[in-house]
Amino acid sequence: MAGGHVHALYRHHPGGLHRVEPQVKVATTLLFVLAVVAAPREAFWAFGVFGMLLAALTAWGRIPPGFVLRRMLIEIPFLLFAVFLPFIGSGDRVDVAGLSLSVGGLWAAWNILAKATLGAWASILLAATTQVPGLLEGLSRLRAPKVITAIMGFMVRYLDVIVGEWNRMRVALRSRAYRPRTLRQIGPLAAASGSLFIRSYERGERVYLAMLSRGYTGAMPETAPAAPALRQWLAAAVVVTGAAAVTAMGWVTR
Repeated sequence: MAGGHVHALYRHHPGGLHRVEPQVKVATTLLFVLAVVAAPREAFWAFGVFGMLLAALTAWGRIPPGFVLRRMLIEIPFLLFAVFLPFIGSGDRVDVAGLSLSVGGLWAAWNILAKATLGAWASILLAATTQVPGLLEGLSRLRAPKVITAIMGFMVRYLDVIVGEWNRMRVALRSRAYRPRTLRQIGPLAAASGSLFIRSYERGERVYLAMLSRGYTGAMPETAPAAPALRQWLAAAVVVTGAAAVTAMGWVTR
């Protein structure tokens, strides 16, 4: 169904990370992010080590820094929230450049900045080196609930369909000189949104009934790929163990 679907985050220039089996990358990314989240915020050096590790993986995957930076713009809302924490935080305060800032707020802002950035970076590496079908297959091989992987697969596949349908409706509205400028003029837009929801629901029901008539039992048929080489799991274990060791040392030396 989604074999030919390629998401915008995927990097079409294969590097070392592209050759790693998806289940290995999914498991490694999850455990690495957990290690980053568990690291104490006072261990500045630990976040530097995490960053160097991700930089090495980025270079191995032949992913340009600009590619990563452009896609990290998604964390801007979190960073904007973090910027205000030193101003609205309570407790002890410190003067910085004539501004009275909360000490607790500064620590919280740094914690969000460091961990959100590293987590987003790791997720971008996973998405840039693994196509959507591979991500779903990796989750399935890691024994994720089949209903979850099925929902994710349909969501990714039909998101493009819904976006395309909305674009056609938007063009139709504009061709009829619809240019809303106030909230009182959003009636046609609301009606179009409601129509899109109904049509999407009906389309999904028709697709589901068609699949049932063809023997669908709740899970898509799976291929039988070769198991990932032992060296891939060993390399993943080195990355995860190293990240866990950095986190543990961070708590010991804080």
